[in-house]
Amino acid sequence: MTSAHPAPAGGQSDTAWSPRLWGTLVVLCAAMFLDALDVSMVGVALPSIGADLHLSTSTLQWVVSGYVLGYGGLLLLGGRAADLLGRRRVFLVALAVFAGASLLGGLVDDGGLLIAARFLKGVSAAFTAPAGLSIITTTFAEGPARNRALSIYTTCGASGFSLGLVLSGLLTSAGWRWTFLMPVPVALLALAFAVRLLPRQAAPERGRAGYDVAGAVTGTGALLLLVFTLTEAQSAGWASLRTLGSLAVVAVLAAAFLLIESRTAHPLVRLGIFRNGGVARANLTAFTIFGSYAGFQFITTLYLQRLLGWSALEMAFGLLPAGALVALSATRMGAIIDRFGTGRLLPIGVLALTAGYAYFLQLGEHSGFLTLVLPSMVLLGIGFALAFPSVNINATSGVADEEQGLASGLVNTAFQVGSAIVLAVTTAVITAGSGGGESPQAQLDGYRPALLLVTGIAALGLLVALLGAALERRPKPPAPVPDYRYGPLDGARDGAGRDRTGREAVTEAQVMSER
Repeated sequence: MTSAHPAPAGGQSDTAWSPRLWGTLVVLCAAMFLDALDVSMVGVALPSIGADLHLSTSTLQWVVSGYVLGYGGLLLLGGRAADLLGRRRVFLVALAVFAGASLLGGLVDDGGLLIAARFLKGVSAAFTAPAGLSIITTTFAEGPARNRALSIYTTCGASGFSLGLVLSGLLTSAGWRWTFLMPVPVALLALAFAVRLLPRQAAPERGRAGYDVAGAVTGTGALLLLVFTLTEAQSAGWASLRTLGSLAVVAVLAAAFLLIESRTAHPLVRLGIFRNGGVARANLTAFTIFGSYAGFQFITTLYLQRLLGWSALEMAFGLLPAGALVALSATRMGAIIDRFGTGRLLPIGVLALTAGYAYFLQLGEHSGFLTLVLPSMVLLGIGFALAFPSVNINATSGVADEEQGLASGLVNTAFQVGSAIVLAVTTAVITAGSGGGESPQAQLDGYRPALLLVTGIAALGLLVALLGAALERRPKPPAPVPDYRYGPLDGARDGAGRDRTGREAVTEAQVMSER
């Protein structure tokens, strides 16, 4: 997965990067950090938001779900828009919208407007994430340069997700509005530098690219409805007519989307991209990595605050070791990936994540930080440091420049949809296991089966990663013997197999297929 390829047009393959190139990477990392930060930062502030705006529990959950709905539902559209409209343009517009929505969220006094602002932030992140990732993959040549850039970029995202809890605890103590206002100056500063630093690209050939409107409507509709249904299933009931009906509509939309994509000349998602086994396995692994962690973080938050009585700030610092390990590894992961390859590092990373979840199964009524939380956080930090950049590299390797936005959108969609699905199922398992009881034992009876579920999902990701590693080590078949249909080549051949007269060497398989 990490073998070097020729640099893409404009791609940077030199080991020494210019200050401008470093500036470009820092701008993209800042946007990724803000996107990930927003996923986790609002969680600790929810009780304060509910008390200040007088929101019910069912309404308050949409402060979180609104962001997930916009982010997870529109990622595929965001990735394709980056390919068709220009990555730089999409990134700049979406980052400006993100800053505006953050400011709106920090100033409103109405719950409905706050949820709308969160949805708008999710939509903007759905466009900045694939656009930013595809700018990196088309600016840095596949191989060591891209591995180094992606390792820094993805660990910034993982750090933002982990450190969001800590920052939220600190900011909420000063007022929940600061969790919305803090990203505004950072986003505006990143936007100012992005205008100057991001590489300009040739205008896309719109006449050739085309727009798959039907695919965009059915695909985006299916994702939006799926995320909405899963977030509402807990309150509406998993077996309710509303939930089952919505899932049936999702299935119809998904089937229509696949049919459209298989027949249209310019699809939103070219289904042939999944013939790249590395891309397909990377997306499945991404689903399990982020899904299992979202479920684990939800369980851990409830356990530490409700059962053990930790404050929000204590919980934030308790989870800090995982985020710190990921952040400290950012500048070194590129060299580590170059030396050992993603085929080795990805299984080790997912194994560490699985072990961290399994170790937390020892949770009890009086578990402590040193005996339970710290060992699990160390394992999770190691796991994310190795797995997160590896899976992003695999998801974009061997993909043509014009489809880097699509590949980036797919892996980010896998992350977000995995999070929504596993979190919804985890919540249902906790509720069923505890029976609605509030006693310590009843809570533990809900947390343990949910942890088993999370561990099992991570183990599934480990199996997929091991399969990918085994296939990567498998010897490649020998190159076909050329058959020169026009007779022997006249003298020396060039790199494309042409002789001095321009005749090409073709394989026997090509000759037979044409016959």
